[in-house]
Amino acid sequence: MNINRKIQTKVSEYARYFPVTAILGPRQCGKTTLAKTWLAEQPASHYLDLELPSDVARLAEPEDYLRRHRDHIVCLDEIQRVPELFRVLRGLCDETGSPGQFMVLGSASPDLLQQSSETLAGRIGFIELAPFVEEEIGAENQSRLWLRGGFPRSYLAPSDGMSRAWLDSFIQTFLERDIPQLGIRVPAITLRQFWEMCAHLHGDLWNHAKVASSLGVTGKTVGHYLRILEQAYMVRRLSPCAANVKKRLVKSPRVYLRDTGILHRLLRLDSFDDLDGHPVRGNSWEGYVIEQIAAAVPDAELSFYRTSAGAEIDLLIRRRNKLVAVEIKASSSPRLERGFWSAQDDVQPDQSWVAAPVGAPFALSETVTVAPPAVICNALNS
Repeated sequence: MNINRKIQTKVSEYARYFPVTAILGPRQCGKTTLAKTWLAEQPASHYLDLELPSDVARLAEPEDYLRRHRDHIVCLDEIQRVPELFRVLRGLCDETGSPGQFMVLGSASPDLLQQSSETLAGRIGFIELAPFVEEEIGAENQSRLWLRGGFPRSYLAPSDGMSRAWLDSFIQTFLERDIPQLGIRVPAITLRQFWEMCAHLHGDLWNHAKVASSLGVTGKTVGHYLRILEQAYMVRRLSPCAANVKKRLVKSPRVYLRDTGILHRLLRLDSFDDLDGHPVRGNSWEGYVIEQIAAAVPDAELSFYRTSAGAEIDLLIRRRNKLVAVEIKASSSPRLERGFWSAQDDVQPDQSWVAAPVGAPFALSETVTVAPPAVICNALNS
């Protein structure tokens, strides 16, 4: 099944401007497939997988090898495996200064790939590739995407059972191989316990001290574990809004697992029957919607609003001097509490939505529209 990725045009734009284009995202999200599809359309390209010893051996003398392929766009997959290449790329980029010399693919954020950010500053453009989103697979497949998550091998599996089997394998490999390969020394069983705790707290206000006490570690250690999962694209930390209002605002972030398939697997929620009877259902839908919106407007500032008195909006989107409020409800007949209307009065958004699993948008009031995530994403980009 061929699914066009929404960032493909962006890859071409970056390659025309930056000497190095970096496509980053979690493992198995489709970076290699996207890169090979794009490279096949170029006049001359060369692909190296740095997980293959034979390809790594070709780079024993990296400057000589890469110079011999100067007439090609050279793609280096899993660049975090050989971070010392970043300095070599800098020298080669500076020799000509021309755009579109290299493409690098990585499974860690720029914060973890510090050498790239520091060594190639001004020469590299970063593009984040998320797992599948509704815009790519169609809103009619929303239920499947929500339950299985957006990792291609999970979403496209021939059955829910095979999807679960793939997710189990992914989780195990991530903990036992991928994290150690990044030079991070945390026991796999410990990080899994923390990840599962994040799943149980998905969408709740994050309490460092409470999590630390439950795990029997320090708050500093909990912060370290959270950064690991965040920088490997496994969790999203949503910060509270710093609104200029005379209210007492909560200061704790919310933490979401970025893929609902992984969330459901860690919680052993195998079907919608399981999900419907679980207290995480509402927060699962909340995280799902946030990821759709984050992928649709990657340049937006996302936050939430909550006061100590209970006024609350699930998601605030600030983009192009416009503030949009999104309340998220996992019901086709959503009802808004007093806290939402109080928050509306506080922040005065330019536009307000309720994201719900509905087929078509409808007005809830003069200022609030109920709509499926796809409609909201389209409106944000209009």
